[in-house]
Amino acid sequence: QVQLVESGGGLVQPGGSLRLSCAASGTIFTIGLMNWYRQAPGSQRELVASIDRSGFTNLDDAVKGRFSISRDNAKNTVYLQMNSLKPEDTAIYYCNADLVTYSDGRYRYYWGQGTQVTVSS
Repeated sequence: QVQLVESGGGLVQPGGSLRLSCAASGTIFTIGLMNWYRQAPGSQRELVASIDRSGFTNLDDAVKGRFSISRDNAKNTVYLQMNSLKPEDTAIYYCNADLVTYSDGRYRYYWGQGTQVTVSS
């Protein structure tokens, strides 16, 4: 059984910062790509940021220069540092990880339950 648990969401004023965390737990053998997605009301879920096991990152153009993604492989945790937040960043943020469990032996994607980020004055 694998769980991805996000934390760190909340209400913040425009221009503020938040740091999201996502911790993976369970019978995990290894984790490959880790991603952050977001979904605003009435919109499709979109990829915000990705990081591979070696630390190579990719960010959506809408958040470049404001957001950064990092991970701690020893803790099976991925982070999303969000600075200079804008109202349009308001969404539910989901963690996603491509990982192998001891019981399965194949890479599969798992999702967290999401954490709400609201940017408003």
